[in-house]
Amino acid sequence: MNVIGTKWVFKNKLDEQGVIVRNKVRLVAKGYNQEEGIDYRETYVPKARLEAVRLLLAYACMNRFKLALDGCQECIS
Repeated sequence: MNVIGTKWVFKNKLDEQGVIVRNKVRLVAKGYNQEEGIDYRETYVPKARLEAVRLLLAYACMNRFKLALDGCQECIS
């Protein structure tokens, strides 16, 4: 059971000529689905677990993916 639903938001970054420079994606919480009486600050933790980070790094190394940490220092602290 998910406490708060999430959805992926996709966005294309354009340059001055309107050419797509970069594709961006982010995972956002659907705050409009909150229910009264549930303390969401207590149930939702926005930090990645160490096992998940290790799994991502191992998978990226096996498939020779390039990973970049972009403004998410609090996610792995």
